[in-house]
Amino acid sequence: MRREQKTEQSGYPCEDRVELEGNKGARSIVKLENEVKDGTGALLAKVLHRDNMNFAYKRVKQNGGAAGIDKMTVGEMLGYLKEHGKELIEKVAAEKYQPQPVRRVDIPKPDGGTRQLGIPTVIDRMIQQALVLVLQPLFEKNFSDSSYGFRPGRNARQAIKKTREYYEQGYTKVVDIDLEKYFDTVNHDMLIEMIRGEVKDEAVIRLIRKYLKSGIMENGVVNTSDKGTPQVCCRQAIEEVKAS
Repeated sequence: MRREQKTEQSGYPCEDRVELEGNKGARSIVKLENEVKDGTGALLAKVLHRDNMNFAYKRVKQNGGAAGIDKMTVGEMLGYLKEHGKELIEKVAAEKYQPQPVRRVDIPKPDGGTRQLGIPTVIDRMIQQALVLVLQPLFEKNFSDSSYGFRPGRNARQAIKKTREYYEQGYTKVVDIDLEKYFDTVNHDMLIEMIRGEVKDEAVIRLIRKYLKSGIMENGVVNTSDKGTPQVCCRQAIEEVKAS
């Protein structure tokens, strides 16, 4: 899977604060993770459930952003899905779907230089969002209570509030740790084995691996690797790309 570059919103990375209509129905799907039986296809069926996919579509539409390598815009998604949605679901369910490479872009950093980001196609963004909706609850229990990044219901303001509480308790030192380019060196096989600790559906595992292996297109050339996860544009970064 791909990591998001920063988030300022509570809930899912880069989403708007406005609650979407129809969220309750989709969320009732992702709460069923404890009922999933071991075996290939059980969890994937929940990912591809109509309510879950509809919710994922709304997330991508709401977030907006630039097109991927196929040049399909967010506004063109609905027409495409009306014509090809059933075929798309069937291909993913039959494990015949192949994610497209992400589009590599360079955007300037505020302090100089550039950062390399990737823009997946809107269809791949929708499938990834559908995966997140179902898989995220499986991993939530593993996170530290002190973790506020990229987690539903948590945001930077809550982290700042907690920091203030620590300060008022007498703590005065802060340790800043950053593993430079860590995600560029993530070993795919090790990552997959860690995911298997919570995900028992090998069909989902194989789909995740496809996304890891889908590659990056730059200047018309697709580059693949057995390590690293592309840094995917968040809403703010995509707007910078569109404006550049």
